[in-house]
Amino acid sequence: MVSVGLVILQQHRGEEALDALRALAVPQARVIRGGVTQRIPSLEVVPGDLVVLSEGERIPADGVLREALAVQVDESLLTGESVPVRKLASGAAPLEQLPGGEDTPHVFAGTLAVSGHGVAEVTATGRNTQMGRIGASLAGIDSGQTPLQRQLGRLVRQFGWVAIALSALLVLGYGLLRGQWLQGLLSALAFAMAMLPEEIPMVMTVFIGLAAWRMARVKVLARRPAVVEALGAATVLCVDKTGTLTENRQKLRRLVTDTADVDLTQGGPVPEEVHALLEYGVMASRRGSADPLDAAVVAGGDRSLQGTEHLHPQWLLEKEYPLTPELLAMSQAWTRPDGSREVAAKGAAEAIADLCHLDAARTDRLLQQVHALAAEGLRVLAVARGRTAAGQPAPPQQHDYDFELLGLIGFEDPLRADVPAAVAQAHAAGMAVVMITGDHSATALAIARQAGIATAAGALTGEQVEALDDAGLRQAVREVRVFARTMPQHKLRLVQAFQANGETVAMTGDGVNDAPALKAAHIGIAMGVRGTDVAREAAGLVLLDEDFSRIVAGVRTGRRTFDNLRRAMTYITAIHVPIAGLALLPVLFGLPPLLLPAHVVLTEMIIDPACSFAFEGIAEERGIMQRPPRPAREALLGRATVWRGLAEGGVLLVVVLAIYVLTLDQGVELARTHSVLAMTAGNLVLVAANVGTAGRPGWNLPLLVVSAIAAAALGVGIAWPQARELLGFAVPSWPGMLAGAGVACGAVLLSAWLLSRRSPTEAD
Repeated sequence: MVSVGLVILQQHRGEEALDALRALAVPQARVIRGGVTQRIPSLEVVPGDLVVLSEGERIPADGVLREALAVQVDESLLTGESVPVRKLASGAAPLEQLPGGEDTPHVFAGTLAVSGHGVAEVTATGRNTQMGRIGASLAGIDSGQTPLQRQLGRLVRQFGWVAIALSALLVLGYGLLRGQWLQGLLSALAFAMAMLPEEIPMVMTVFIGLAAWRMARVKVLARRPAVVEALGAATVLCVDKTGTLTENRQKLRRLVTDTADVDLTQGGPVPEEVHALLEYGVMASRRGSADPLDAAVVAGGDRSLQGTEHLHPQWLLEKEYPLTPELLAMSQAWTRPDGSREVAAKGAAEAIADLCHLDAARTDRLLQQVHALAAEGLRVLAVARGRTAAGQPAPPQQHDYDFELLGLIGFEDPLRADVPAAVAQAHAAGMAVVMITGDHSATALAIARQAGIATAAGALTGEQVEALDDAGLRQAVREVRVFARTMPQHKLRLVQAFQANGETVAMTGDGVNDAPALKAAHIGIAMGVRGTDVAREAAGLVLLDEDFSRIVAGVRTGRRTFDNLRRAMTYITAIHVPIAGLALLPVLFGLPPLLLPAHVVLTEMIIDPACSFAFEGIAEERGIMQRPPRPAREALLGRATVWRGLAEGGVLLVVVLAIYVLTLDQGVELARTHSVLAMTAGNLVLVAANVGTAGRPGWNLPLLVVSAIAAAALGVGIAWPQARELLGFAVPSWPGMLAGAGVACGAVLLSAWLLSRRSPTEAD
């Protein structure tokens, strides 16, 4: 009841957390119907509607722009690329188009308009959108059971068939040889109960439920609790770049002029040589814009130029020149308090070079600087200052100004502060960290270097992935750790290639484009706040606070869970030896039955809670994150585990059976009482021996509670006449009771100490 309640509570809390995340954004849409603009829930948008798009609004459906003015859209949820793409209007019939293209008329559900405004004709909604198709494709991807779940299921089935077969033989033997069919049935029932490891599913449920509860305390939601243990066995961690390794925002990083090259991450005051560059960069940007580049320039300028004469809140914006496909630059004309005009422009380096009428040599030098910054993973814009003749109105074209080049500004999507340490811990734990992103190769490699991800083999692009057959891709993923310009189908193939190589794959992501790979991976990990509903539903784990280091904490929890589960399995193996032996051997040797079904039930009242709570509460081993992941096919019950369990259980079986035989002359009931008391005491010490280390018993609060309950249950069974009659007990003497229990406990401790000195491993 406790374990079932725990699982139900954990699932309820998980759904509450997901509901809270969904509630962060309840989209609305503005549509034109009957010539009237109205706001409706996005779910009511239908194909053919005209949707009004404005800066900062989420696009509710797939469509084609019919009107557009300087529209730029952030499609990172679909492509993984954090830089917005330009959109143009088109009057043509819509054609199929994938996200990510520049200067196309297609817009997609779930993406964000970051600048400009326009009107789009809806072509697809719901499951028919690009986002909906990806979500629908998840139905064909089977997450399946974890390796541990498959192992345990196979183990229980094997034990079950053996128990059924032997129990049937026992009934037949009793009935045919002795004519005692009822006694044979009771003995067979006791033996079957002793053989069947029915504790295993219960123990697994409680272990995984408690592990999920522990992870929830550190802001990791386990939607599929079984993957918590699997995370501890992960050998490859595939991570998306945008929003996972990085913050999914643009930040001003570099200021480059003819005389200075300033890295703003170094701190300190900004040199005077770059003040004009930053000043006019701010003047060329729109305050309050949803465009991440504008926001980054304004924030950087306000921070670095505070207290100088280079910020001009009193100046008035006179005219804005938007970016066009013909000229990839924008300008803003400002009026000073004295009536004079200042013009600031920013845009692609080629466009600014054109506005400044640079000669070929100067343009080449400028583009070389741009390429060098781009190789560092930076997004680069050029900035210029323009003038016109005094007293004239603002001209209609940007080319009508006389521009002067001021320099280059470089942007980065900054790495999350916790990522390098988390990647280093993952490497120390024997995990390969792989970046899979929709961004450009140069950007991906630059971020990989900052994060500590291996870049020696370079980057493989989505086109190159598509060109490889399955065998070639399996070979490539053994070396390459950075994959760029990937689409959802490429990410899915990469995950499957790692799995084909025998790797246990954990995949992180936040976008719709990550969802197929998240579901196909052994462990899918979605980012909570930035993540889409599709990504969260596909994943087994959700990072609620998007702290990348939580993944490493999850690996630690998974390894601890498996280690403690293995100890529990050793104990289960050990205790089933005396239970099964004491149910079977007296019958085979013609002795009165020792264990009745009631005794087995009493013993297993100790087994379930002891395993579920005493073993789960064991602290992690030292160096747990400095050892390599366990092999994916490593058995939970390996040879060392089985032999240790058989040896410990065999010792307890021999001791208890000897007590039973030696005390039979005092009566069956008294002999049974001494034997069950000795087995119960030895059972508790057996738990302590497996909880402890190096052969020394370990006691924790759950085990002490279970011990008290067991002592009370036996006390009632002996002292209460009705219970004593039901259990076939007699009232024992204190010396005999203490002697039997002492011998059993001593034998178990001695065997545990001797076995610990041998220090077997699973490879034995």
